[in-house]
Amino acid sequence: MPLPLDPDHVSPDAPATPVPPAPVDHHCDVLVVGGGINGVGIARDLAGRGWSVVLCEQDDLASHTSSASTKLIHGGLRYLEHREFGLVRKALQEREVLLRSAPHVMWPLRFVLPHDASMRPAWLIRLGLWLYDHLARREFLPASRAVSLRDSPLGEPLKPGWTQGFVYSDGWVDDARLVALCALDAAERGAQVLTRTRVASIRPDGGCWRIDLSRRDAATGLETRRVAVRARAVVNAAGPWAEHLLREVMAVPPSAAAKPARKASAPACAQATGQGAPGGALRLVKGSHIVVPKLFTHDHAYIFQGQDRRIIFAIPYERDFTLIGTTDVEFRGDPAHVAIDEDETAYLCRELGRYLRRGIAPSDVVWSYAGVRPLLDDAHGSASAVTRDYLLQAQSRPAPWLTVWGGKLTTFRLLSEQAADQIGELLGESRRPWTDSAPLPGGDLSDVLDELRDPATDIAAFQVQLRQRHPWMDLGLAKRWSRAYGSRALRLLDGITSRADLGAEVAPDLYEAELFYLKRQEWALTADDVLWRRSKLGLHCTPAQRQAVADWFAAQAQVCAQAFHHSAMTRQAAD
Repeated sequence: MPLPLDPDHVSPDAPATPVPPAPVDHHCDVLVVGGGINGVGIARDLAGRGWSVVLCEQDDLASHTSSASTKLIHGGLRYLEHREFGLVRKALQEREVLLRSAPHVMWPLRFVLPHDASMRPAWLIRLGLWLYDHLARREFLPASRAVSLRDSPLGEPLKPGWTQGFVYSDGWVDDARLVALCALDAAERGAQVLTRTRVASIRPDGGCWRIDLSRRDAATGLETRRVAVRARAVVNAAGPWAEHLLREVMAVPPSAAAKPARKASAPACAQATGQGAPGGALRLVKGSHIVVPKLFTHDHAYIFQGQDRRIIFAIPYERDFTLIGTTDVEFRGDPAHVAIDEDETAYLCRELGRYLRRGIAPSDVVWSYAGVRPLLDDAHGSASAVTRDYLLQAQSRPAPWLTVWGGKLTTFRLLSEQAADQIGELLGESRRPWTDSAPLPGGDLSDVLDELRDPATDIAAFQVQLRQRHPWMDLGLAKRWSRAYGSRALRLLDGITSRADLGAEVAPDLYEAELFYLKRQEWALTADDVLWRRSKLGLHCTPAQRQAVADWFAAQAQVCAQAFHHSAMTRQAAD
C-alpha cells in the first residue's frame, strides 16, 4: 500500500503547477510616467490616435520644471549664436502652430533688444534677426525692425545711454495652464490621468510591463492605495528623474550596448535605438526667476544681455508685475527641492541695473521660483550653452519603452508627435498624427465668433462676446476667465445668471464655482494647485486669503472623507 503523499513535497519529475498572475487594476497600451509638458503632450497624442493610455505624475501636474519656465513660446534667438539653426527653425515652425491652438493661454509678444556695441556690431544683430524672421514661415507675427530708443516710449524705462535697439516677435505662454489643458484633452480622448501617483516598481511581464503605482493623499502625502497596471509599452517622460527611472526603477543597465543614433524625421532630433541610455544623457541646470512690482507701463518685453553674455528677460506679468529671469546654474541636488539662492537674486538685480533707470534690489522681490531643466548633455562647458534640443530613445526589449531626454517648451507638440510615431512602430501599429491643426480645450473659438483672424484679435473679440452674454460680469473677471479657459468659460458659466450663482468668494475674484470646476475637471486638490499653477492668483492674495483657499480645500476633503465613510458603512451593512 503506497504511503500518502506529503502535500508540501513536489517530485522533480512532476509538472509545475502554474502560478496565477497577480491581479491587475488597469490594462492599457501605454503607461506614461511624468505630468510635465512632455508627458501630457505624449499622452494626449497617443490617446488621440486611439491607444489606451494611463498617465501618472508623482505630484500635481506641472509641479516642477514645466511651471518654472520663462513662459515663452520662442525660437530662441540666442541659439543662433551657438549655430543651432535646426533647433531654432524647428521651434519657429512650431511657434505659430501653438499660438493658434490655444489663443487663450498663448499670445504674441514683442521684444525690445537694446543694442550693446561692446558685445557685437549692429549689422550682426540685423543679420541674426533677418534669419529669425525667415527661417520659418510667419503668417501673423510681425517682422523685426530697428527702433530709436531715444525717441520711443520703449526707451523711457532705460538709462539714457541705451539709444538704439531692435524689436522682434515671439510668444508668451501660461506654462502650467498649457500642461493642464493637454492633460484635459488627453483625458477627454480616453486617457486616465493619475496625479499624486508615484511609480513604485516597473518590471517586464511576458513581453509587457507590470507597473505598481502608489497613490498618495494630496494633503498628507501618505499612501492611500496601490494600483497595478499592465501596459504594452512605457514612456519615461520623468524630466529630471528620467535617468533614475530608467536605471533604478526599470533596471536598464548603463553598460548595455548602444547602437549609433540615427536622425529622426525632423532636423536636430535623434532617435537612439540601443538598449541603454546615451552616456551622460542629462545635465541638470537650475533656472531661477524673480517677480517685482511693474517696472514699465507698455506691453513689450525686454531682452537684455548680461556682462557674462547670458540672456535675461524682463516681461510684463500678471497685470501688476514684471517677471525677470533666468539664471543658468549647474544643479546636483534633489530636483523636488529647488529654490533660488541669494547670489542668483543679486545677479538678476545687478544685471537689470545696467539697463533700467529704476534699479531693483532683492528687497523688491515679491515672489521667486526656480526649476531644474533636464537638458541633453552635449559636453558644452557653460550651462547656458547646453542645447535645448531633445532626443527620443526607444527600445523593444525586454518590452517596449521610450525615454525622453531634454527638450524645451516650444517643441513639446513636435516631440510628442515623434514619440507617438515611435511608440506605434514598437507596437507594430502605425497611426496617423493629428495634433498639428487641433485646438487645445478652450482654444476653438469658431462656435462663438463669426470669423477667426489671428490669436490676439480672436481672444479680444471673445472677451467682448463673453461680457455680452453675461453682462453682470465685471471686466477683470471676464478677462481672466477668457484667458484661463477660453471657450470653456461658457461651460463653467452654464446655468449661472448672476454673480450670486458663483457661490462664496473664497478669495478676491475667486469663487466657489471656479474652485469646483478646477477640482472636478483639472485635478486641483490643494490651494497651491489653484493659486500658483492653474492660476497665479497667489500673487494678488494676502497670506490670510491664501489660507482661506487652503481651508476650503480642507473642508472639501473632509466632506469627501465623510461621504466615503458613510458609503462604506452602507456597503458593510448590506453584506
